[in-house]
Amino acid sequence: MAGISFHTVRAGKRYRLTNYGEVAEFEVLEINPGPDFVVKDLNTLETYQVSDLIRYGKGPDYALWEI
Repeated sequence: MAGISFHTVRAGKRYRLTNYGEVAEFEVLEINPGPDFVVKDLNTLETYQVSDLIRYGKGPDYALWEI
């Protein structure tokens, strides 16, 4: 695991998440208890929970970076 931890994520910041070969770039809109947060995809502008991206666990290529 590389990059930063979910505990350091801040609302209004942009991040790139790699997990199981998938790459997602998003802006954090709202931090929720859990820890979970609402994000806006920077490519599609869709909003969703970040838990949707890691629902199957963290793969060997898992990395979260601020962009």
